[in-house]
Amino acid sequence: MINHSLVREIGPTLRADPSRVVIRPFVPGDDPTVPDPALRSRIGRIIERIVTLDAQTCRSELERILASLAGRHGDVEQVLLRRCNDLVCPPAIPSPGLTKDQMLLIGAYMSAEYSYESAALFNPSIVPHPEAAKVAGASRFLLSLRAVGEGHLSSITFRTGHFDGSHVELDPVSAISTPPRVKPLPGGEADDPGVRLTCGSFPDISSLVIFPVTFRQRHGLEDLRLTRFEEENGYSFYLGTYTAAGGETVRQELLRTTDFQSFELSALRTEVSDTKGIAIFPRRIAGHYAALARLDHESIWLLRSNDIYNWTDGAIILRPCFPWEFVQLGNCGSPIELDEGWLVITHGVGPVRDYSLGACLLDKENPARVLGRSTSPLITTDPKDRDGYVPNVVYSCGALLHERTLLLPLSSPTLSSASPLSTSIGCWPHSAEA
Repeated sequence: MINHSLVREIGPTLRADPSRVVIRPFVPGDDPTVPDPALRSRIGRIIERIVTLDAQTCRSELERILASLAGRHGDVEQVLLRRCNDLVCPPAIPSPGLTKDQMLLIGAYMSAEYSYESAALFNPSIVPHPEAAKVAGASRFLLSLRAVGEGHLSSITFRTGHFDGSHVELDPVSAISTPPRVKPLPGGEADDPGVRLTCGSFPDISSLVIFPVTFRQRHGLEDLRLTRFEEENGYSFYLGTYTAAGGETVRQELLRTTDFQSFELSALRTEVSDTKGIAIFPRRIAGHYAALARLDHESIWLLRSNDIYNWTDGAIILRPCFPWEFVQLGNCGSPIELDEGWLVITHGVGPVRDYSLGACLLDKENPARVLGRSTSPLITTDPKDRDGYVPNVVYSCGALLHERTLLLPLSSPTLSSASPLSTSIGCWPHSAEA
């Protein structure tokens, strides 16, 4: 349900699409009957079988595979060769006497098509497009989404479009999806390095998919909160915090990019290791980085730091106060700078884990000072539309300011069996009283 005096639904709706697939690494399970752990890997056995094929059989099998992937992926041969060359699981790639066909076939056997949004598409964030020129008075934007596929694994995907203050127009989505090339960052910890993802120069950002690539991310990349950060000298780039789910552990990590073609992903360090939902301010305040977090799992904290990767100085600025937020209170993305102060869209969790959205306004020079907060929700779940992948939840991970109108991409449940969770887009004309 929506407070229509402040919020207007304008569409369109994005739905999960199981036909969107990406090629990602596949590692066959180890052989449990082998006593020596170093010899349990089945990869070597599979490679030995491949290299025993005669040239004609190898070529015939490869042609069949390439034909099945044509039109569904870009640069298929390069992806398969990279998978063969970058194979890091023991044993390493055998001697360099392999033919190109053999290398491509090895890459194919060590890969799998992954339908990365077959289960759900939700928790969007939005920022100005890297090529942010306005088109006929409209702001160009880039939208990120949490896509959930097989195994309930979360990845990050993107869309682009325009917003003129009244209407949203989404660009056509790419027919193919592109996996990144993964390299460890120099100087990282040996057992937990950051990574650099390189996607090449692709004209369509919607073809990019960022799926888990490290051990600490193996259960998913969740709820990216993007912001375009501007340094005091005018240099700008994009930062995005997200939750890296490692099974029994979670932690916050930071995505950094200038062009959405190459990315650096590194861990954040905070007072509490299992922190979720950090959102970074889009500029320094009094010379320091600032962020909102929920270190105690229920309140909004203000963090300050001189190191974008290390956050240890924090204090609570907002506690749960109203019934719709008694369980917990958190941010829905990075603060938005207005003349009146920092506008923060909040989420509150009430009975039956029912999520609602509200807002607060923070002082521009001292964000620890709360100028006002909504006493009742701006948006709640609709009793007629509350079922889906995650029932009773409305959520967002960021908003975009266009003049005096806020574009708030919103995820909410849907009854459609083809789309367990979809993302619809609405706008909120804001005011200082919000």
